[in-house]
Amino acid sequence: MTMASLRVLSGSLELIAAILMLRLATVEKALLVNAGLALVGPLVLLTTTTVGLVGIAEKLSLGKMLWIIAGVSCLFIGILKK
Repeated sequence: MTMASLRVLSGSLELIAAILMLRLATVEKALLVNAGLALVGPLVLLTTTTVGLVGIAEKLSLGKMLWIIAGVSCLFIGILKK
């Protein structure tokens, strides 16, 4: 339920940002709004992943948990690396 709520919140922020971009009607201001969304996206990804891992932690072996952590780490390296 928490993961779904976070995704609904994230989607709502995306829609609000799109409407705001349309109302501002300039590329410069739309770019600023988009930059704000760039901060929200990874935060939502990290939070929902953490909530999910906490929920299934007791069902996973240590090896599988390490693979998941490695995968999430690769995602963040790919996102943040220039």
